Amino acid sequence: MRWLCLVAATTACLFAQLAPPNEAGVSMGHIHLTVPDPNAQIKVWVDVLGATASKDGFLNLVKLPGIFIIVTKADATEGSNGSTANHIGFLVKDYAALETKLAAANIPAVFDNKKDQMIVTFPDNVRVEFNADPSISTPVVFHHIHLMTTDPDALQAWYVKTFGAEASTRRNLPAAKIPGGEVDFLKAKEAPAPTKGRTLDHIGFEIKDLDAFCKKLDAAGMKFDMPYRDVPAIKLKIAFIIDPVGTRIELTQGLEGM
Repeated sequence: MRWLCLVAATTACLFAQLAPPNEAGVSMGHIHLTVPDPNAQIKVWVDVLGATASKDGFLNLVKLPGIFIIVTKADATEGSNGSTANHIGFLVKDYAALETKLAAANIPAVFDNKKDQMIVTFPDNVRVEFNADPSISTPVVFHHIHLMTTDPDALQAWYVKTFGAEASTRRNLPAAKIPGGEVDFLKAKEAPAPTKGRTLDHIGFEIKDLDAFCKKLDAAGMKFDMPYRDVPAIKLKIAFIIDPVGTRIELTQGLEGM
């Protein structure tokens, strides 16, 4: 009986949607897209990446290992390129199979080294990076959020301090590791546009105790784009902040249970 419990616990961990939080109570949560045709956007994630699509209240959820993609209907001003959140990245187990699926879906590549890395443009000008990793246990897994800034080191320090992230590097670029993925920082010649109102409107982190976390941020002088609130209609507790370069960030509690 004991080994059955151990197997059940291991299976639950393998298929958990989000990673367990770090010591600050933070893990990767979601990417929020605002598009004129949610169904068309969702179809690509399902067809190309094998994502699971579901609806919870008025939330359109796309589920992939390590992250949720939330898609809402709205007219965006611009795509992700040109904003602080230039693109999001995934690891894929079968790179050749992914290339075939992308071609079948008519998804154009911005960059493709024809070996193990590409950046493509999903509908509504959402940039997505894919890197081959045959060692992963699932066909695809979330890997990173790529932010553009004129001062990568300063922005890395902010994410480390604010979210208890681990300072790291990726391809000699500053990065901040948060359970479930990482935030990477690339130097921009000029300050990119804020994300609010664009197709990739905001990124999201799941917080273990959001009320306490927000009180801590408030005490540290953080300005909120939207203060902490409990929203029973979507079964979430939420708050919004904006990072020093204009990336809108939603803080949630309860997303894991969806």
